[in-house]
Amino acid sequence: MARLLLITFIAGPLLGALIAGLSGRRIGDKASMAVTTGFLFLSCAIAWFTFYQVTWGGWTQHFIVELFPFITVGDFQSDWAIRVDTLSAVMGVVVTTVSALVHLYSWGYMADDPDKPRFFAYLSLFTFAMLMLVNAADFMQLFFGWEGVGLASYLLIGFWFKKPTASAAAIKAFVVNRVGDFGFALGIMTVYWMFHTIRFAEFFPLIAAKAGTTWHFAAWDFSALDLAGVFLFIGAMGKSAQFFLHTWLPDAMEGPTPVSALIHAATMVTAGVYMVCLLSPLYEYAPGARGLVIVIGAVTSLFAATVALTQNDIKRVIAYSTCSQLGYMFFAAGVGAYQSAMFHLFTHAFFKALLFLGAGSVIHAMHHEQDMRKMGGLMKLIPVTFAVMTIGTIAITGLGIPGVELGFAGFYSKDSILGAAFASGVAGQPLGYFAWVVGVFVAGLTSFYSWRLAFFTFNGHARWGHDAHGHGHDHAHDDHASAAQLETHSEPDTHADHGHGDHKPHESPPVMLVPLVVLAFGAVFAGWFFFRYFVGEGQEAFWKGAIFNGAHNHVLEAAEHAPMWAGLSPLIAAIVGLLVAFYMYILREGLGARLAARGGPLYTFFYNKWFFDELYQATFVKGAKALGDLFWKGGDQKVIDGLGPNGVSWLAAQFGKGLGWLQSGYIYTYAFVMLIGVAGLLTFALMTLNR
Repeated sequence: MARLLLITFIAGPLLGALIAGLSGRRIGDKASMAVTTGFLFLSCAIAWFTFYQVTWGGWTQHFIVELFPFITVGDFQSDWAIRVDTLSAVMGVVVTTVSALVHLYSWGYMADDPDKPRFFAYLSLFTFAMLMLVNAADFMQLFFGWEGVGLASYLLIGFWFKKPTASAAAIKAFVVNRVGDFGFALGIMTVYWMFHTIRFAEFFPLIAAKAGTTWHFAAWDFSALDLAGVFLFIGAMGKSAQFFLHTWLPDAMEGPTPVSALIHAATMVTAGVYMVCLLSPLYEYAPGARGLVIVIGAVTSLFAATVALTQNDIKRVIAYSTCSQLGYMFFAAGVGAYQSAMFHLFTHAFFKALLFLGAGSVIHAMHHEQDMRKMGGLMKLIPVTFAVMTIGTIAITGLGIPGVELGFAGFYSKDSILGAAFASGVAGQPLGYFAWVVGVFVAGLTSFYSWRLAFFTFNGHARWGHDAHGHGHDHAHDDHASAAQLETHSEPDTHADHGHGDHKPHESPPVMLVPLVVLAFGAVFAGWFFFRYFVGEGQEAFWKGAIFNGAHNHVLEAAEHAPMWAGLSPLIAAIVGLLVAFYMYILREGLGARLAARGGPLYTFFYNKWFFDELYQATFVKGAKALGDLFWKGGDQKVIDGLGPNGVSWLAAQFGKGLGWLQSGYIYTYAFVMLIGVAGLLTFALMTLNR
């Protein structure tokens, strides 16, 4: 029974993708949408059932369902399999829940798009690849799912392929992820070199014995486990958009908004966090690699939060917020609080999917306008969207009451991460203090830019339609006076009946609002209900060994004894961020826009995303182009072609021209040449006879 359920759980999205993708034109839009959405809700139901059975029910704590052989080369064997434990069950719930709700939401959002079967097929294909990733029993299947979600994300980001910016964003995401995937492949090779197996169940027990193994290269000796951990983390950096490999994430907002919610809220970008937590037995014995995880995670959270402060595209603000929250998850894993990282991944899925889909509802209401400077005053016009996005904002900012443990989802998971980071510092890990300080500061920034988005969008004067030219004119002028405005890449207006002009924004249809309400419920209660299981007193019984903590790793226990001032610091920072945003965008409406209009080096630096795109363009892009030109023009054209076919043909042509003067057309010339030839032959014969 369990085997059949699990096969259906994995194969359902794939079957839906094949039906919609191959037969969508024949069966029609509604049938394609119904098939894919139906299979996703079926997979979602099985995922929740599996989650219950693995964590509280009667299923064994860990088992593998073998399906069929995948790759066999000599002694190397990789099989298709479904790994079932608490970690995979948590990810299965996250992936299928968000994907099912995104499918349902897309019925309304993509209602007038002419390519709905293709869109729903891509969504289901992405979900299938993600499920293969999180249920993999070895690195080969994990890599298959890893690359599968990369392919599907390329198709989804570039869904509107006739739009140049969408095509460019899809290519950028694909190429940047390949950089990380190269490191990931090296990490898998390093693991196989050390353990001669890539099956998790086989190499996890062998890690402790390899703790002192070194790899000698040139004049240096490297810790082999640290080397494997660093290479694998490079793959996670690309997939989860961490510092240095983050540049693809904001551009990926060119895809339809449901894609943003699916890819960038709970699924693909969290694959890296999941992979690090899955490999906790490796990272527990690789302190150098864990140190790198802490630094990159903390720097990413700070970088993305500073950039989000200045962005005006509503989806880009949320995208950078995702990048920042992923940084929290990584430095949590880096300090050894893998349970806290997974807890924040779980809660983040609800409130970030809620914010992305809520932003899609706003964009839908504004006739596909994404620039927040052209919004305002929407609270009464779209009250349901306003309510759920306010819930999402409270959840992500981590507001709550510490003494009675009352708050929304982010309050519990973020405090767990920061408490663990502080405890790590107390235990003698200086990078733990670094992560804690950065995390508290970023909590304030997160609160500011999240409430900025909410106030800018729903409150104040309307900066759209007729009202934009009325009493709110001064504010509208200020809002558009930024010295460094971005070109607004709005989504194509597929709703032909939604004119611009003076048409008022309108609430989204029920098919879009129902997923928002469901996600809002998760954003309110997920943290409160699951706290004791993920990181509280019930964690050992809940995880059942799916996450490994070394003998000296007690950060979660130590976090419970952190001083009160350390526990209150992130809450105080969040309240300060809220008050500053309220002052700038409610009490002194237009102040933020006037400050932005003044520019300044710090604002320009943040607004231009620390100039990473320009830096990469000037170095890697132009460098790669110059190197390509060198090999093409210098190597291929001049050397290979010049000395090869082109050179040979040139020599043949020159030789032909040299012989051409003999072809005069006169008989006496040919007779003279024949006479010379006969004379030469006779001379050769006489010389031979004389010898």
